[in-house]
Amino acid sequence: MKVLHLDVNHPLIIEQFAALGFQNDEDYTSSKEEIENKIADYDGIIIRSRFTLDQKFLDRATNLKFIGRLGAGLENIDTQYAKSRKVFLAAAPEGNRNAVAEHTLGMVLSLFNNLNKADREVRNGKWDREGNRGLELDGKTVGIIGYGNMGKAFAKKLRGFDVDVICYDIAGGVGDENARQVGIMEFKQRSQIVSLHVPQTPTTLKMIDSEFFGNFKHPIWFFNTARGKCVVTEDLVSALEEGKVLGAGLDVLEYEKKSFENLFDEGGLPPAFSYLIQAENVILSPHVAGWTVESKIKLAQTVVDKIVKKFT
Repeated sequence: MKVLHLDVNHPLIIEQFAALGFQNDEDYTSSKEEIENKIADYDGIIIRSRFTLDQKFLDRATNLKFIGRLGAGLENIDTQYAKSRKVFLAAAPEGNRNAVAEHTLGMVLSLFNNLNKADREVRNGKWDREGNRGLELDGKTVGIIGYGNMGKAFAKKLRGFDVDVICYDIAGGVGDENARQVGIMEFKQRSQIVSLHVPQTPTTLKMIDSEFFGNFKHPIWFFNTARGKCVVTEDLVSALEEGKVLGAGLDVLEYEKKSFENLFDEGGLPPAFSYLIQAENVILSPHVAGWTVESKIKLAQTVVDKIVKKFT
């Protein structure tokens, strides 16, 4: 097996492939066009999010047997076409689900307890106890949208709290001992905290919009550690301004480039983003929910294990 590594990952992936007799070539700088010109020589590709593996690219990869993606989703790969070419796809949602769950819980607790606001104020010499009176998570109803690897991991983290956890998913029968699956009507009637854990697909793009925010019985707290393009940011800002959303924790933004390595496709700050960075009831992080020291190892090991199981 000749494997081309297109992104820097944990060295264990190269070490373990080498131990199996795979040839590992690394190219972290060439353009997509340059990679296309040599990809026919390779049996496997290891990538994170450097660029999109579309039909044109896959047509040039005439000997390709597998693609390993060090991440939870496969949205930068034309999966339907790859499968039609009998290319094995190995993503690694198992590798960073715990990290995402912990990060989501951290965002919830930080917002509920005004930790970022209070820290900033104390550093600036302001001692405002009443203005930073927090909320307790106990007694709340947490609604999880998307109950796969990430959603289930977040629900598991909530077991130490006295909360009611419900989930909504287009697939039936996914509920478990940590979350009761409900229909969308009950979800919107009961949820006070909403956490998004869906993959990016044509169905989920822009799914969180003004209509979504409009029919909840209670004002909600909203958290997104999934994909930024699933949320219409302007509609989220409107919901924050109108009080339909009490606060938001966002690890991802719709303005991110496809590589996730930079924020904006084009220069300048969109007005909606300018609002978010000024809002005290919004907490932001740079797409790092699944980006821990431990998850870097787990992601690499998960991909290796899946490829080894398939091809050895």
